[in-house]
Formats: sequence, structure tokens, C-alpha cells
Amino acid sequence: MPSARRDVSGTTPVAGDTRARYRRILRFAGWNLAVTWWFELFLPRIGLTKIAERTRSRRMRRFAQRFHVLAVDLGGLMIKVGQFMSSRLDVLPPEITTELEGLQDEVPPVPFGAIRALAEAELGVPLGRAFTRVDETPVAAASLGQAHRARLAPLDAADTGLDGVVLKVQRPGIDDIIDVDLAALRRVGGWLSHVRLVSDRVDMPALVEEFALTSLEEIDYLHEAQSSVRFADDFEGDDRVSVPAVVWERTTRRVLTLEDVTAIKITDTDALVAAGIDPVEVAPVFAAVMFDQLFTNGFFHADPHPGNIFVTPVAAAPGERSWKLTFIDFGMMGEVPANTRSGLRKLLIAAASRDGKGLVDAIRDVGVLLPSAETSELERAMTQLFARFGGMGFAELREVDPREFREFGQQFSDVVRSLPFQLPENFLLIIRAMSLTSGVCSALDPAFNLWDSVEPYAQQLIRDERGNVVQDVARQALETAGIAVRLPKRLDTLVTRLEDGQLAVSSPALERRVARLERLARRIVSALLFGALLIAGAVLHASDAVFGTVLMIASVLPLLHALFAGRRGR
Repeated sequence: MPSARRDVSGTTPVAGDTRARYRRILRFAGWNLAVTWWFELFLPRIGLTKIAERTRSRRMRRFAQRFHVLAVDLGGLMIKVGQFMSSRLDVLPPEITTELEGLQDEVPPVPFGAIRALAEAELGVPLGRAFTRVDETPVAAASLGQAHRARLAPLDAADTGLDGVVLKVQRPGIDDIIDVDLAALRRVGGWLSHVRLVSDRVDMPALVEEFALTSLEEIDYLHEAQSSVRFADDFEGDDRVSVPAVVWERTTRRVLTLEDVTAIKITDTDALVAAGIDPVEVAPVFAAVMFDQLFTNGFFHADPHPGNIFVTPVAAAPGERSWKLTFIDFGMMGEVPANTRSGLRKLLIAAASRDGKGLVDAIRDVGVLLPSAETSELERAMTQLFARFGGMGFAELREVDPREFREFGQQFSDVVRSLPFQLPENFLLIIRAMSLTSGVCSALDPAFNLWDSVEPYAQQLIRDERGNVVQDVARQALETAGIAVRLPKRLDTLVTRLEDGQLAVSSPALERRVARLERLARRIVSALLFGALLIAGAVLHASDAVFGTVLMIASVLPLLHALFAGRRGR
């Protein structure tokens, strides 16, 4: 990408840069859509499906690698898009999600002069009046903002009781970049919504808006400050957890000033041991705190990677815990709403009874099913998947061969990608938080077993919902009784129609498949005719240019039939 032109401040992209950025994103998307159309739609229509299947894995991996380069080059939301895609196991194949897992939000820092100018414009005072010192070298630089250590001015220090703080400043010009990126993503989402292969599986415009909402919240530092206060309130009086205080007088939508709580990075086991802290003891406490957020509070830190959690030593009596967990960066938070809890409860009932329809009803309640979902196929698939582990307790699950879980996970991901549904953002954030929690705990203690920590919370959830479970079972019993009462009359009607010869049996699915095979046969004949005319025309062109040209032009007709005849009657 050519070096961006800047305005006099040296930071804000001008109109030409944003247009170039917009076009580059659309060019990347357009080219890859064209490649996908050629391999996934065109080649199968002319009978070359095996070529598409044989090259699919390599093409997906190459796309992810090229997107990785684009994201690192452009920064802005493109890095967030890559991280977002890496978590969409329900929509994207593993070749893409695996390649993008390692995409880090690390970019070169903005010159301090530009950071100073934005911070002073936001705070309305020179930095020298608000702070006695601001380190010009940032402690962290990301695509949306960067952070600098500072010391509060004496008056603010006296009012807040704080001295050292972290000044987090939005990257100058990021608002314009995000507007451009979201405009490009909405355009691409609109394109994809007209591709049946995509629209049958995922609501792309809704997916883009979901991503846009998360991104806009992440650059609103007032929203992040409010989230940190809510998180702190949830753990008020809990000596396991601490949260940095917000300096509200020095906080705006683009500038966030927080207490500096830098301590030992949670996965720095050498530093923990040097401080007299056993990493093995930290793991279960961290897991318990995360599960408290998920199962009890319903408001959780959705980005608990090692850089966002410190282990802070504290004074303690002999035999007591001499440390606490300090969470930072509350830009990405998640909630477990009431409908999700209800859906999980129904899922529990259906899984225990191996009820495929009940499983589908439960995932519909949490907003997973798309309108185009064929529920009968989904019912059979979910019944097959959950039946493998149905009725097994946590103790039994701990004894299952890990290869069984890997095989189950592979089958489940295949079903997710082959059927038209997607996981809501809440579910994705829950999965992300659980995955990061497991990774951190394993880094602290390689022998850590997540089941040991999750079991008491799962049991509590079941106890809390037991009354509702009983009500659901009673309701299902009444529905079953109603069916039983109506069954004799329906059977009598069926037998009467059979005796009268009025019973007709139809299979719309079979009829559609036969019609599809007939259309496919006609398209294959057209494709062969296209190839024969084209080759004949090319051969004859050398000796009879006019006749050869006529044959090559005539080959277009069977080509058009091969490509578009199958659309009729769908």
C-alpha cells in the first residue's frame, strides 16, 4: 500500500486515503468472491465438482494468508475482522479460522505529538496541567488506540487518592477509518446476501451489523469506563478480584484515564514463583472467577487473555492467599441474557431425553436458527451428536478418551458449517471467554482439569432452574396427553381413506431431486456440446476463419444453457 497522505497534524487520513482504503478492501473482496464463484458455482455447473473439492482447502488457506497480510497492512478494523472471523467456527471452515487465530492487534505507535494534540483537544486543558508527567513511549499500541503511563497533577491526585495512572488515547483519525471500513464491509455483506450459497447459511448484513456494534462500543471509552465500574460492583467485597479506578475528570469518549495497576502478568510463571506465588494455586481461582462472571453475574470479561489479567501481591497473614487477580481492558464485555439461560435449560432437558425436536426448539429460542433452516435434518443431526454423550455425568466425561471429544468436535463443526444457522454474539463471546480461560489455566498448570472447576457451577445452574424444569416436564406431559386423546380419531380417518382408495403418498423431496437430476443431465449435454463446438471452431479457424468463428460464437448458446437452465423451477 503506498504511504498515506496526511493533513498538517501528521495523523488524520485525508479524503484520498480513505477512498483508496475503501477501494482496496472492495478489490480484495471482489477478487476473492470471483475466485469463489468460479470454483464453487461455475465448475460444478459444468460437471467439474471434483476440481473445486480438490482445491478447496488450499484456496481457503491462501485466502486467509492474504487477508492476514491485508489486515496487518491496513490496521483499523481489518485486524478486528480477522480476529472476529477466527472465532466464527459456525460460519467459516477451519482452514480460515486456524490461519487467523494468531492475528495480533499490534501496530506501530502513533507519534506522541499527535497523541498529545488529541488528548488536549478532548480534555480541554494542556497535558502539562492535567498530569505532572506523561511517558512519551507507549506501554501498548493497538489498531484502535494506545496507552501511556502518567502521573496525575497534585489537585487531581488529592481528589482521587491516585498518583500513577494509565492514559489510554484513541488512535487519531480512527473514527474516519472505522467509517470507511464499515462502509466497505456493509457493501461486501450486501454482495454476499445475493449469493445463495452464502445467504442460505448466514445472514451477512446482520453479521456485519453485529460486528459493527461490537467495534463501535470498543472505541467508546466512556462505555468501557462504565463497564469497568459495573464489573467492579459485581465483585465488590470479593478479595480475589480488583479493578482499576476510573479518573472520570480526565475521561472522555476518546480518552480514558485509569489507575495504574500494573503487576505480574498472569502467565509469567517465573515471576509468580519469584514472588512466592504458586501458579498451580492461581489456576483454579482464575477459573472460579471467570465462571462466577458467566454463571452467576451474567456479565463477563470477553477478552481475558494473559495481557489483560495481572496477579497482584497483597499483604496477608500466614496461610492466607497473598495475591489477587486484577482485570484491565473492559472494551469487550459480554452478557448472558435471560433468554439464553432459558434456552440452555431447555437444551439440557432435550439433551438428557435425546429429543432432537426439543434440541431444535431450544437453539431456536436463543436465536441460532436462521429462517431457511431445514429443521428435520437439523433434528437428526443434533440428536446424533448429543446422543453420544447424553446422560453422562462430569465424572464419566472426565474418563472419556480425549480423541472422542476431538472427533465429536469435528463432527459438530461439520454440522454447523453444513446447515443454515449461526451462533449469536453472546454465544461467541461465551465460547471465546471459556477458550481463553482454559488456555490461561493450562499455562499456569499443565495438569489443570477444567471439569473440576465447571462442575459446581453447572450443578448450581441445574438446582436454580429445577422448578422451571419440572414445569417444562409437566407442560410436555400435557401436550403428550392431548396427542394421545386425538390419536384414535386420526387413525380411524386414516384407515377409512385407505379403504376408500383415497390415500395418496407424495415425496416432494424425492420429486425435487429427480427434477434436479434431469436438469443436471441436460446441462451436462449442453456443456459437452459447448466444448465440442468451441474446439471444432478453434481447429477449423486456421483453414476457414469465417466458419471457425461462427462455430465458436455458436458455442455460447449451449454454455448459457449449461450455466442458467438449472435456475428455472427452483
